[in-house]
Amino acid sequence: MNSSAPNDQILVQLVLEKFDQLFETVNDIPDEVINSCSPIEGSNSPVQILLHCCGMMRRWSSTVNLGITVPRDRNAEFSAKLAKPDALNLASETRTAFVADISRTELHQSPAALPPGREIEYWMATCEGVLMHVYEELCQHLGHLEITRDFLCRPAT
Repeated sequence: MNSSAPNDQILVQLVLEKFDQLFETVNDIPDEVINSCSPIEGSNSPVQILLHCCGMMRRWSSTVNLGITVPRDRNAEFSAKLAKPDALNLASETRTAFVADISRTELHQSPAALPPGREIEYWMATCEGVLMHVYEELCQHLGHLEITRDFLCRPAT
């Protein structure tokens, strides 16, 4: 990140804190339910939520903000099954790559490659706005993950 402005530092820290909370939540879920979903149609497993967040983060930090394409199969994120160590390793690699992306990002500049086929939204005006969107998505999915964990780890009745 080519800015030392306090607000920029705060935004990046908030994004990383939410991602770390996702990581720790998945880490704390028992291995035997890590790939399980609630019986609600269209629900996702903890692994699927984490993988989706990994794909989302890199899409916005690299593909959009820097113009460096990171291959992503969004649909596969929602059907994936991985052992916990593999999912957490992927998440660690994603975090490292995200931090590297941010170190090369001019937050107050326009993104290098807006997503084709998607309506342009106000927050896409700057790379900082894109990171605000990443933060918003991580907050949403952390809540989703916490509800999923609470359901999967509830005491048997």
